[in-house]
Amino acid sequence: MTANISQWQPVCRAPELVPGRFVEFRLREKARQPEGMPLTGFLFLDGGEPRAYLNVCPHLGIELNWMPGRFMDSDNLFIQCSTHGALFKPGDGECIAGPCQGDALTQLEVREHEGQLEVRLPE
Repeated sequence: MTANISQWQPVCRAPELVPGRFVEFRLREKARQPEGMPLTGFLFLDGGEPRAYLNVCPHLGIELNWMPGRFMDSDNLFIQCSTHGALFKPGDGECIAGPCQGDALTQLEVREHEGQLEVRLPE
């Protein structure tokens, strides 16, 4: 039996990721539910560390951002779902306010490889 291992996928060149900028991307993998739907994600710097999450609210399964590249609340402290205002901690994706409180965003693994930032779904 062969394990289904996610492959690393390049997102952007490392110097392109600067504080305050969110890089959106589409994953090669498709969603399980609804089957075959494209999966999107976003990459950003969190205190100098690159972090990436699926762009999916755990409450309704919809994309979080209200405009391209706009994921943060008005105080620029938390990732915010544009539909119902849920707030997520940037460092670990935990929902701290809203209907999905206690849930978390799906974090993607991030690495730098040959000057590129790459992501993949966790095993």
